[in-house]
Amino acid sequence: MNESTVMHDSYLTLSAPGEAEFIEKRSRFISFAAHVETEEEAKDFVAAIRKRFYDARHVCYAYALGADVWTEEFDPIARGVAVVRANDDGEPGGSAGKPILGQLRSRGLTYAVVAVVRYFGGVKLGTGGLAVAYRTGASLALDAATTEEQVLMAKLVVEVPYADQDAVLRVVREGGADIIARDYTAISVVLNVSVRQKNADILRERLEKIYTIIFHEQ
Repeated sequence: MNESTVMHDSYLTLSAPGEAEFIEKRSRFISFAAHVETEEEAKDFVAAIRKRFYDARHVCYAYALGADVWTEEFDPIARGVAVVRANDDGEPGGSAGKPILGQLRSRGLTYAVVAVVRYFGGVKLGTGGLAVAYRTGASLALDAATTEEQVLMAKLVVEVPYADQDAVLRVVREGGADIIARDYTAISVVLNVSVRQKNADILRERLEKIYTIIFHEQ
């Protein structure tokens, strides 16, 4: 596997939501951050905020989905697995959604959504002031949330005669993988192996050297 095809097998996301509130030149900003798995969940989250704060002038938001969304080698057309959205909800273009999204990006967070509610206080902030305020709101909500690393795992299912079971277990153990299930037949054992995604190809190559092994394709 060359460097151009290496996939990241972990990402940062939110394990617990965050909420914050502050006042800037009489405008009230209330911000929320949460974990989401799909774009539908992100849209539902924003819709719920809009319903809760139905009388607010603006509910601006951003979300990011996809394990490789912030990596340099990310190619959205080739992978087709990432979604990035930002919405200004009536604020001047680029003054709200983009700064919110920038906070997700700067922290390397994905599978996350941030929404910032604004109650206009009668004093215009200007495009620059709005950008600072929305960035601040997103930052405070993310500070209040809990961040965790998620590791992407791959599964290999292999069948081997009992006589070679110890050899397979040794390779699995040395590869930092785990046996998560075993099924027994009259002459063999079927092993379900869980391994970090980035180590899956290497582990498979080592297991293939045991000539009696059979791989069950997923």
